[in-house]
Amino acid sequence: MTSLSVFEMVPVADRVAEADLVFALRDANPVSPGHTLVIPKRRIASWFDATGDELREATRLITLIKTQLDESHRPDGYNVGFNDGVAAGQTVFHAHIHVIPRFAGDVADPRGGVRHAVIGKGHY
Repeated sequence: MTSLSVFEMVPVADRVAEADLVFALRDANPVSPGHTLVIPKRRIASWFDATGDELREATRLITLIKTQLDESHRPDGYNVGFNDGVAAGQTVFHAHIHVIPRFAGDVADPRGGVRHAVIGKGHY
């Protein structure tokens, strides 16, 4: 028997949104207020292994989470994405999408956004 992933150990009551195939919960180590994860119920390591139905539900849940965060946190923008593979920084091998609210002034210069994942490549 395989061990549970960190997401499979989270109590159902901690979920902030749920659909048939995916659910959402607040990140345990948020990089900003409201940082939320969208996670497939089926354990897959990569979103590239997700079914079309899982991807569609994830997209709908991301939109719902954004609406909720717009109301509760009033961010000025969002970063939405995932790390896929060790070289991309993936450390939890149960796929998940980060929905990260961003706020004016939370970094000195936000230009380049996720391009900063590769040091020195964010500015163009």
